[in-house]
Amino acid sequence: MREIILIHATGPDRPGITSALTGVLAACGVDILDIGQVVIHDQLTLGLLVTWQGEEQTAPLFKDLLFKAHELGIALKFTPIAGHQYETWVGVQGRPRHIVTLLSRRLEAQHISRIAAALARHGLNIDTINRLSGRISLEKSGPSRPACVEFSVRGGASDWDALRREFMEISAELGVDVALQEDNVFRRNRRVVAFDMDSTLIQVEVIDELARRYGVGDKVAAITAGAMRGEYDFKESLRRRLALLKGLDAGVLEDVARTLPLTEGAERLISNLKRLGFKIAIISGGFTYFGQRLRELLGIDYVHANILDVKDGKLTGKVRGPIVDGTRKAHLLRALAKKEGIDLQQVIAVGDGANDLPMLGLAGLGIAFHAKPKVKAGARQSISTLGLDAILYLIGFRERETLG
Repeated sequence: MREIILIHATGPDRPGITSALTGVLAACGVDILDIGQVVIHDQLTLGLLVTWQGEEQTAPLFKDLLFKAHELGIALKFTPIAGHQYETWVGVQGRPRHIVTLLSRRLEAQHISRIAAALARHGLNIDTINRLSGRISLEKSGPSRPACVEFSVRGGASDWDALRREFMEISAELGVDVALQEDNVFRRNRRVVAFDMDSTLIQVEVIDELARRYGVGDKVAAITAGAMRGEYDFKESLRRRLALLKGLDAGVLEDVARTLPLTEGAERLISNLKRLGFKIAIISGGFTYFGQRLRELLGIDYVHANILDVKDGKLTGKVRGPIVDGTRKAHLLRALAKKEGIDLQQVIAVGDGANDLPMLGLAGLGIAFHAKPKVKAGARQSISTLGLDAILYLIGFRERETLG
Protein backbone atom coordinates (compact mmCIF):
# COMPACT_ATOMS: atom_id res chain seq x y z
CA MET A 1 0.00 0.00 0.00
CA ARG A 2 1.31 3.44 -0.93
CA GLU A 3 1.71 5.97 1.88
CA ILE A 4 1.58 9.74 1.29
CA ILE A 5 2.64 11.93 4.21
CA LEU A 6 3.13 15.66 4.65
CA ILE A 7 6.04 16.28 7.01
CA HIS A 8 6.10 19.71 8.61
CA ALA A 9 9.36 20.69 10.39
CA THR A 10 9.73 23.84 12.51
CA GLY A 11 12.38 25.23 14.80
CA PRO A 12 15.60 27.28 15.01
CA ASP A 13 17.40 27.34 11.70
CA ARG A 14 20.98 26.24 11.20
CA PRO A 15 22.96 24.59 8.40
CA GLY A 16 22.41 20.88 7.90
CA ILE A 17 18.76 20.45 8.91
CA THR A 18 17.42 19.79 5.41
CA SER A 19 20.35 17.49 4.65
CA ALA A 20 19.84 15.48 7.84
CA LEU A 21 16.09 14.98 7.40
CA THR A 22 16.29 14.07 3.72
CA GLY A 23 19.17 11.74 4.56
CA VAL A 24 16.82 9.73 6.80
CA LEU A 25 14.25 9.66 4.00
CA ALA A 26 16.87 8.59 1.47
CA ALA A 27 17.92 5.63 3.62
CA CYS A 28 14.34 4.35 3.44
CA GLY A 29 13.94 4.86 -0.33
CA VAL A 30 11.35 7.63 0.02
CA ASP A 31 10.26 9.75 -2.98
CA ILE A 32 9.71 13.50 -2.53
CA LEU A 33 6.58 14.81 -4.26
CA ASP A 34 6.92 18.43 -3.17
CA ILE A 35 9.19 20.52 -0.97
CA GLY A 36 9.09 24.07 0.36
CA GLN A 37 11.21 25.93 2.88
CA VAL A 38 11.19 29.41 4.38
CA VAL A 39 13.23 31.06 7.14
CA ILE A 40 11.86 34.09 9.01
CA HIS A 41 14.04 35.67 11.70
CA ASP A 42 16.18 32.49 11.98
CA GLN A 43 13.13 30.27 12.44
CA LEU A 44 12.75 27.45 9.94
CA THR A 45 9.56 26.11 8.40
CA LEU A 46 10.16 23.14 6.09
CA GLY A 47 7.49 21.14 4.33
CA LEU A 48 8.07 17.78 2.62
CA LEU A 49 5.35 15.86 0.81
CA VAL A 50 6.69 12.30 0.57
CA THR A 51 5.57 8.86 -0.52
CA TRP A 52 6.72 5.28 -0.23
CA GLN A 53 5.38 1.80 -0.90
CA GLY A 54 4.70 -0.47 2.06
CA GLU A 55 2.87 0.22 5.30
CA GLU A 56 5.46 -1.73 7.28
CA GLN A 57 8.03 1.03 6.66
CA THR A 58 5.91 3.74 8.28
CA ALA A 59 6.65 3.16 11.99
CA PRO A 60 10.45 2.73 11.60
CA LEU A 61 10.62 5.79 9.34
CA PHE A 62 8.69 7.96 11.79
CA LYS A 63 10.90 6.71 14.63
CA ASP A 64 14.11 7.57 12.75
CA LEU A 65 12.79 11.00 11.75
CA LEU A 66 11.69 11.86 15.29
CA PHE A 67 15.05 10.76 16.68
CA LYS A 68 16.89 12.93 14.15
CA ALA A 69 14.57 15.88 14.85
CA HIS A 70 15.33 15.58 18.59
CA GLU A 71 19.05 15.74 17.78
CA LEU A 72 18.48 18.83 15.66
CA GLY A 73 16.23 20.60 18.19
CA ILE A 74 13.26 20.90 15.84
CA ALA A 75 9.62 19.77 15.95
CA LEU A 76 7.96 17.46 13.43
CA LYS A 77 4.32 17.06 12.49
CA PHE A 78 3.05 14.22 10.25
CA THR A 79 -0.17 14.58 8.24
CA PRO A 80 -1.44 11.58 6.20
CA ILE A 81 -2.74 12.50 2.74
CA ALA A 82 -5.38 10.33 1.08
CA GLY A 83 -4.76 9.30 -2.53
CA HIS A 84 -7.78 11.20 -3.84
CA GLN A 85 -6.69 14.34 -1.98
CA TYR A 86 -3.29 14.14 -3.61
CA GLU A 87 -4.78 13.67 -7.08
CA THR A 88 -7.06 16.67 -6.54
CA TRP A 89 -4.00 18.74 -5.57
CA VAL A 90 -2.17 17.56 -8.71
CA GLY A 91 -5.17 18.43 -10.85
CA VAL A 92 -5.13 22.14 -10.00
CA GLN A 93 -1.52 22.68 -11.12
CA GLY A 94 -2.63 23.88 -14.55
CA ARG A 95 -4.84 26.63 -13.17
CA PRO A 96 -3.71 30.17 -14.00
CA ARG A 97 -1.32 31.96 -11.67
CA HIS A 98 -1.05 35.66 -10.98
CA ILE A 99 1.39 37.83 -9.09
CA VAL A 100 0.09 40.52 -6.75
CA THR A 101 2.71 43.08 -5.71
CA LEU A 102 2.19 45.38 -2.74
CA LEU A 103 4.31 48.55 -2.69
CA SER A 104 4.39 50.97 0.22
CA ARG A 105 6.62 53.33 2.19
CA ARG A 106 6.12 50.99 5.16
CA LEU A 107 4.40 47.63 5.56
CA GLU A 108 1.40 47.48 7.89
CA ALA A 109 -0.73 44.53 8.93
CA GLN A 110 -3.85 46.16 7.49
CA HIS A 111 -2.23 46.24 4.04
CA ILE A 112 -1.82 42.46 4.03
CA SER A 113 -5.23 41.90 5.59
CA ARG A 114 -7.11 43.96 2.99
CA ILE A 115 -5.32 42.39 0.02
CA ALA A 116 -5.71 38.83 1.33
CA ALA A 117 -9.41 39.43 1.98
CA ALA A 118 -9.94 40.77 -1.55
CA LEU A 119 -8.20 37.74 -3.05
CA ALA A 120 -10.34 35.36 -1.00
CA ARG A 121 -13.56 37.13 -2.02
CA HIS A 122 -12.65 36.64 -5.67
CA GLY A 123 -11.85 32.94 -5.30
CA LEU A 124 -8.06 33.19 -5.46
CA ASN A 125 -5.80 31.15 -3.20
CA ILE A 126 -2.42 32.44 -1.99
CA ASP A 127 0.33 29.89 -2.66
CA THR A 128 3.35 31.87 -1.45
CA ILE A 129 4.18 35.28 0.01
CA ASN A 130 7.68 36.72 -0.33
CA ARG A 131 9.29 39.94 0.84
CA LEU A 132 11.25 41.53 -2.01
CA SER A 133 12.41 44.62 -0.13
CA GLY A 134 15.39 44.60 2.22
CA ARG A 135 15.42 44.24 5.99
CA ILE A 136 15.13 47.45 7.99
CA SER A 137 16.83 48.35 11.27
CA LEU A 138 14.67 49.69 14.09
CA GLU A 139 17.68 51.26 15.81
CA LYS A 140 19.99 52.62 13.13
CA SER A 141 18.93 55.53 10.99
CA GLY A 142 19.57 55.40 7.28
CA PRO A 143 18.08 56.20 3.90
CA SER A 144 14.39 55.42 3.70
CA ARG A 145 13.70 52.30 1.65
CA PRO A 146 10.32 51.14 0.39
CA ALA A 147 8.53 47.97 1.45
CA CYS A 148 7.43 45.36 -1.06
CA VAL A 149 5.65 42.03 -0.66
CA GLU A 150 4.84 39.68 -3.54
CA PHE A 151 1.93 37.22 -3.45
CA SER A 152 1.77 34.26 -5.82
CA VAL A 153 -1.92 33.38 -6.23
CA ARG A 154 -3.72 30.62 -8.05
CA GLY A 155 -7.21 30.33 -9.51
CA GLY A 156 -9.58 32.04 -11.85
CA ALA A 157 -11.38 35.10 -10.52
CA SER A 158 -14.96 35.48 -11.69
CA ASP A 159 -14.39 39.18 -12.47
CA TRP A 160 -10.79 40.37 -12.88
CA ASP A 161 -11.89 43.95 -13.57
CA ALA A 162 -13.79 44.02 -10.29
CA LEU A 163 -10.69 42.77 -8.46
CA ARG A 164 -8.55 45.47 -10.06
CA ARG A 165 -11.10 48.10 -9.03
CA GLU A 166 -11.01 46.80 -5.47
CA PHE A 167 -7.23 47.01 -5.46
CA MET A 168 -7.46 50.61 -6.70
CA GLU A 169 -9.82 51.42 -3.82
CA ILE A 170 -7.40 49.84 -1.34
CA SER A 171 -4.55 51.83 -2.89
CA ALA A 172 -6.40 55.12 -2.59
CA GLU A 173 -7.61 54.46 0.95
CA LEU A 174 -4.35 53.15 2.44
CA GLY A 175 -1.78 55.07 0.37
CA VAL A 176 -0.20 51.97 -1.18
CA ASP A 177 0.19 50.56 -4.69
CA VAL A 178 -1.16 47.12 -5.60
CA ALA A 179 -0.27 45.53 -8.95
CA LEU A 180 -1.89 42.44 -10.46
CA GLN A 181 -0.07 40.61 -13.25
CA GLU A 182 -0.46 37.25 -14.96
CA ASP A 183 2.48 35.04 -14.01
CA ASN A 184 3.65 33.97 -17.44
CA VAL A 185 6.92 33.56 -19.31
CA PHE A 186 6.80 37.14 -20.62
CA ARG A 187 6.74 38.61 -17.11
CA ARG A 188 10.17 37.09 -16.47
CA ASN A 189 11.59 38.11 -19.84
CA ARG A 190 11.02 41.85 -20.27
CA ARG A 191 13.70 43.39 -22.49
CA VAL A 192 12.73 47.01 -23.27
CA VAL A 193 11.47 49.90 -21.13
CA ALA A 194 9.92 52.95 -22.83
CA PHE A 195 9.42 56.11 -20.78
CA ASP A 196 7.40 59.21 -21.32
CA MET A 197 9.71 62.09 -20.40
CA ASP A 198 7.92 65.08 -18.90
CA SER A 199 6.47 64.42 -15.42
CA THR A 200 7.64 60.81 -15.70
CA LEU A 201 11.39 60.54 -16.23
CA ILE A 202 11.79 64.15 -15.11
CA GLN A 203 9.71 66.01 -12.55
CA VAL A 204 8.63 68.94 -14.74
CA GLU A 205 6.82 69.70 -17.98
CA VAL A 206 9.58 71.26 -20.08
CA ILE A 207 7.18 73.36 -22.14
CA ASP A 208 5.94 74.93 -18.90
CA GLU A 209 9.53 75.77 -17.93
CA LEU A 210 10.16 77.42 -21.30
CA ALA A 211 6.93 79.36 -21.04
CA ARG A 212 7.74 80.58 -17.54
CA ARG A 213 11.02 82.04 -18.78
CA TYR A 214 9.19 83.74 -21.65
CA GLY A 215 6.52 85.25 -19.43
CA VAL A 216 3.61 83.14 -20.73
CA GLY A 217 3.75 80.47 -18.02
CA ASP A 218 0.17 80.73 -16.80
CA LYS A 219 -1.32 80.52 -20.28
CA VAL A 220 0.75 77.50 -21.30
CA ALA A 221 0.34 75.69 -17.96
CA ALA A 222 -3.43 75.89 -18.24
CA ILE A 223 -3.36 74.22 -21.67
CA THR A 224 -0.81 71.61 -20.48
CA ALA A 225 -2.93 70.62 -17.49
CA GLY A 226 -5.98 70.15 -19.65
CA ALA A 227 -4.06 68.07 -22.17
CA MET A 228 -2.72 65.74 -19.46
CA ARG A 229 -6.28 65.25 -18.18
CA GLY A 230 -7.39 64.31 -21.67
CA GLU A 231 -9.61 67.34 -22.06
CA TYR A 232 -7.95 68.52 -25.26
CA ASP A 233 -6.66 66.87 -28.40
CA PHE A 234 -2.91 66.59 -27.81
CA LYS A 235 -1.86 67.81 -31.25
CA GLU A 236 -4.02 70.90 -31.04
CA SER A 237 -2.96 71.66 -27.49
CA LEU A 238 0.73 71.37 -28.44
CA ARG A 239 0.27 73.70 -31.41
CA ARG A 240 -1.49 76.25 -29.20
CA ARG A 241 1.22 76.10 -26.55
CA LEU A 242 4.07 76.30 -29.05
CA ALA A 243 2.49 79.30 -30.73
CA LEU A 244 2.80 81.12 -27.41
CA LEU A 245 6.57 80.42 -27.47
CA LYS A 246 7.16 81.93 -30.90
CA GLY A 247 10.19 84.20 -30.73
CA LEU A 248 11.76 82.64 -27.62
CA ASP A 249 15.57 82.78 -27.74
CA ALA A 250 16.89 79.25 -28.39
CA GLY A 251 19.58 79.83 -25.77
CA VAL A 252 16.92 79.31 -23.13
CA LEU A 253 16.78 75.62 -24.11
CA GLU A 254 20.27 75.07 -22.71
CA ASP A 255 19.40 76.93 -19.53
CA VAL A 256 16.42 74.64 -18.93
CA ALA A 257 18.33 71.49 -19.92
CA ARG A 258 21.00 72.14 -17.29
CA THR A 259 18.43 72.12 -14.50
CA LEU A 260 16.18 69.19 -15.41
CA PRO A 261 15.19 67.47 -12.12
CA LEU A 262 15.19 63.68 -12.46
CA THR A 263 12.32 61.77 -10.92
CA GLU A 264 12.98 59.85 -7.71
CA GLY A 265 14.49 56.45 -8.50
CA ALA A 266 15.14 57.15 -12.20
CA GLU A 267 18.92 56.73 -12.09
CA ARG A 268 18.73 53.64 -9.87
CA LEU A 269 16.14 51.98 -12.10
CA ILE A 270 17.95 52.64 -15.37
CA SER A 271 21.40 51.68 -14.08
CA ASN A 272 20.06 48.33 -12.86
CA LEU A 273 18.18 47.63 -16.07
CA LYS A 274 21.17 48.57 -18.24
CA ARG A 275 23.35 46.22 -16.18
CA LEU A 276 21.05 43.38 -17.20
CA GLY A 277 20.98 44.29 -20.89
CA PHE A 278 17.62 46.09 -21.08
CA LYS A 279 17.16 48.65 -23.83
CA ILE A 280 15.86 52.01 -22.60
CA ALA A 281 13.78 54.38 -24.72
CA ILE A 282 12.15 57.77 -24.39
CA ILE A 283 8.90 58.05 -26.32
CA SER A 284 7.63 61.50 -25.48
CA GLY A 285 5.34 64.29 -26.53
CA GLY A 286 8.12 66.58 -25.28
CA PHE A 287 11.17 67.68 -27.23
CA THR A 288 14.21 65.85 -28.58
CA TYR A 289 16.58 68.59 -27.36
CA PHE A 290 15.92 67.54 -23.76
CA GLY A 291 15.59 63.84 -24.54
CA GLN A 292 19.09 63.87 -26.02
CA ARG A 293 20.43 65.49 -22.84
CA LEU A 294 18.90 62.67 -20.80
CA ARG A 295 20.33 60.20 -23.27
CA GLU A 296 23.82 61.46 -22.49
CA LEU A 297 23.19 61.54 -18.74
CA LEU A 298 21.50 58.15 -18.30
CA GLY A 299 22.73 56.06 -21.23
CA ILE A 300 19.35 55.87 -22.93
CA ASP A 301 19.31 53.93 -26.20
CA TYR A 302 16.46 55.53 -28.15
CA VAL A 303 14.88 58.99 -28.12
CA HIS A 304 11.63 59.71 -29.97
CA ALA A 305 10.06 63.12 -29.35
CA ASN A 306 9.08 66.35 -31.10
CA ILE A 307 11.75 68.40 -32.88
CA LEU A 308 11.54 72.10 -32.10
CA ASP A 309 11.81 74.33 -35.14
CA VAL A 310 14.40 77.09 -34.71
CA LYS A 311 15.15 79.91 -37.18
CA ASP A 312 17.70 82.69 -36.69
CA GLY A 313 18.22 81.59 -33.08
CA LYS A 314 14.52 81.88 -32.21
CA LEU A 315 11.74 79.35 -31.79
CA THR A 316 9.26 79.56 -34.65
CA GLY A 317 6.40 78.22 -32.54
CA LYS A 318 6.26 74.98 -34.55
CA VAL A 319 7.81 71.53 -34.66
CA ARG A 320 9.47 69.76 -37.57
CA GLY A 321 7.99 66.44 -38.62
CA PRO A 322 4.95 64.60 -37.24
CA ILE A 323 3.76 65.45 -33.74
CA VAL A 324 4.30 62.64 -31.23
CA ASP A 325 0.80 62.19 -29.81
CA GLY A 326 -0.78 59.09 -28.30
CA THR A 327 -1.31 57.34 -31.64
CA ARG A 328 2.27 58.01 -32.72
CA LYS A 329 3.59 56.79 -29.36
CA ALA A 330 1.86 53.46 -29.93
CA HIS A 331 3.28 53.28 -33.46
CA LEU A 332 6.79 54.02 -32.20
CA LEU A 333 6.47 51.38 -29.48
CA ARG A 334 5.48 48.74 -32.04
CA ALA A 335 8.40 49.74 -34.25
CA LEU A 336 10.81 49.58 -31.33
CA ALA A 337 9.70 46.06 -30.38
CA LYS A 338 10.10 44.97 -33.99
CA LYS A 339 13.56 46.51 -34.22
CA GLU A 340 14.64 44.70 -31.06
CA GLY A 341 13.10 41.44 -32.28
CA ILE A 342 10.85 40.98 -29.27
CA ASP A 343 7.17 40.54 -28.52
CA LEU A 344 5.24 43.56 -27.22
CA GLN A 345 4.60 41.48 -24.09
CA GLN A 346 8.32 41.89 -23.34
CA VAL A 347 8.01 45.68 -23.30
CA ILE A 348 7.43 47.91 -20.27
CA ALA A 349 5.89 51.34 -20.91
CA VAL A 350 5.69 54.10 -18.30
CA GLY A 351 3.81 57.39 -18.52
CA ASP A 352 1.62 59.85 -16.68
CA GLY A 353 -0.65 61.47 -19.27
CA ALA A 354 -3.74 60.60 -21.28
CA ASN A 355 -1.57 60.59 -24.43
CA ASP A 356 0.42 57.71 -22.90
CA LEU A 357 -2.56 55.36 -22.63
CA PRO A 358 -2.23 53.88 -26.15
CA MET A 359 1.35 52.73 -25.51
CA LEU A 360 0.56 51.64 -21.95
CA GLY A 361 -2.19 49.44 -23.35
CA LEU A 362 0.11 47.89 -25.95
CA ALA A 363 2.98 47.01 -23.61
CA GLY A 364 3.09 43.78 -21.67
CA LEU A 365 3.55 45.88 -18.55
CA GLY A 366 1.98 49.35 -18.84
CA ILE A 367 2.43 51.56 -15.78
CA ALA A 368 0.66 54.84 -15.04
CA PHE A 369 3.22 56.73 -12.96
CA HIS A 370 1.91 59.34 -10.49
CA ALA A 371 -0.87 59.85 -13.00
CA LYS A 372 -4.23 61.56 -12.99
CA PRO A 373 -7.24 59.39 -11.96
CA LYS A 374 -8.43 59.02 -15.55
CA VAL A 375 -5.04 57.67 -16.64
CA LYS A 376 -4.75 55.33 -13.66
CA ALA A 377 -8.19 53.94 -14.43
CA GLY A 378 -7.18 53.30 -18.04
CA ALA A 379 -3.88 51.55 -17.27
CA ARG A 380 -3.51 48.02 -15.95
CA GLN A 381 -0.87 49.00 -13.38
CA SER A 382 -0.02 52.19 -11.53
CA ILE A 383 2.59 53.55 -9.13
CA SER A 384 1.59 56.57 -7.08
CA THR A 385 3.41 56.19 -3.75
CA LEU A 386 7.04 55.39 -4.68
CA GLY A 387 9.70 56.40 -7.20
CA LEU A 388 10.48 54.89 -10.59
CA ASP A 389 12.80 52.28 -9.09
CA ALA A 390 9.70 50.54 -7.65
CA ILE A 391 9.34 49.11 -11.17
CA LEU A 392 12.19 46.74 -10.25
CA TYR A 393 9.84 45.06 -7.79
CA LEU A 394 7.09 44.71 -10.39
CA ILE A 395 9.43 42.64 -12.56
CA GLY A 396 10.44 40.47 -9.62
CA PHE A 397 13.73 41.96 -8.43
CA ARG A 398 14.71 41.53 -4.80
CA GLU A 399 16.45 44.35 -2.95
CA ARG A 400 19.65 42.31 -2.61
CA GLU A 401 19.81 41.83 -6.38
CA THR A 402 19.95 45.53 -7.19
CA LEU A 403 22.69 48.16 -7.18
CA GLY A 404 22.38 51.43 -5.30
